[in-house]
Amino acid sequence: MHDVADLALDLADFISASPTPYHAVAEAVARLTAAGFTEQVETAEWDTTPGGRYLVRDGTVLAWWQRGDVSPLRIFAAHTDSPTLKVKPLPDTGAGGWRQVAVEVYGGALWNSWLDRDLGLAGRLSLYDGTSVLVDVARPLLRVPQLAIHLDRSVNQGLTLDAQQHLLPIWGLGSHSEGDLLAFLADVATVDAGEIAAHDLVVHDLTPPARLGEHGELLAAPRLDNLSSVHAGITSLIAAAERDPSTTPVFVGFDHEEIGSATATGAAGPLLETLLTHLAGGFDARSRVFAASRALSCDVTHAAHPNYLHLHDPGHRALPNQGPSLKVNANQRYATDAPGAAAWQRACRTAGVGSQFFVGKNTVPCGSTVGPIIATRLGIRTVDVGIPVLSMHSARELCGVDDPAHLVAAATEFLTDAT
Repeated sequence: MHDVADLALDLADFISASPTPYHAVAEAVARLTAAGFTEQVETAEWDTTPGGRYLVRDGTVLAWWQRGDVSPLRIFAAHTDSPTLKVKPLPDTGAGGWRQVAVEVYGGALWNSWLDRDLGLAGRLSLYDGTSVLVDVARPLLRVPQLAIHLDRSVNQGLTLDAQQHLLPIWGLGSHSEGDLLAFLADVATVDAGEIAAHDLVVHDLTPPARLGEHGELLAAPRLDNLSSVHAGITSLIAAAERDPSTTPVFVGFDHEEIGSATATGAAGPLLETLLTHLAGGFDARSRVFAASRALSCDVTHAAHPNYLHLHDPGHRALPNQGPSLKVNANQRYATDAPGAAAWQRACRTAGVGSQFFVGKNTVPCGSTVGPIIATRLGIRTVDVGIPVLSMHSARELCGVDDPAHLVAAATEFLTDAT
């Protein structure tokens, strides 16, 4: 198993380098390249020689260790996106002598968690020549100011926010004019502002990841949902490849999970199916390969909240540092079934890490993951797991410092298990 402290620090570095899905993909590619993986260009002829490969489209990355023959597929699926505030196409706005940025909510963000934070701005600028440039303003630039209690004495009895009116970040004083923000970002990215045709930009919290607790047993960080899983997937894929396994291990980090996955680069799109069909030897051969394959859908789950224990099932509470949680739902909001659960439990036992169960309380509906989408699209047995976190979908979340190493160890066994 990787050293617990080292892997937690490595996760923190990965998160800091990945304020957007596009940056997460770039960081993943850098790590894969350093491990000897080479790019499979999506529009080029398919390279069938053995070795490590990766394929990128926008905020989604797929990577795999390709054998010389067809073998059962072992898939680790996660997602690169996180709830945030996304900049609108015409970003410049303002009122009352303040310059502001027009944003809309991306995914199921906890709106109040974005108030009174020092925020950066990151994403990609798409140019008229067809290229895109990554940009990251990783310094205090924006702030969504909360109203002082003197002007709303009832705020502690219930905060009500209007996403259109109350979530606009400020970034300066004076009157706004069209092109101010993009001109600023053009300077940062060293491109001609007049060549920016479009953009995908989001705000991000600048507070760096940190260990906390008496013994440093917890890790606070932005975007643990779901960069903790992306990091584990890349790390376990590289570790699996080093074993030269008799399986074909695959990693996919999808974009757009937080908004339903129904996009060209989301889990409901064709990218994973196209890759796996290639690896299975073509459409006519894939049914028997898919039948022998397994997928691990990895996304964070809810840690038992000490202030709200009544919202958790009393027999299936998950806690940090006790191993990843197996996620089960009778209505298949999670894709786990008994044979899939057994495969995951075997991986945990082989890796020497604990395993927990998460089942939602009957009166509290649970969310879902890419797992049911993969199972439905491909007919591949899929199991849902995740490390427990508090404050899910907040600008800053909390997990156990041991959990990244536990997840990587178990996932490596899952990817290399030919049983």
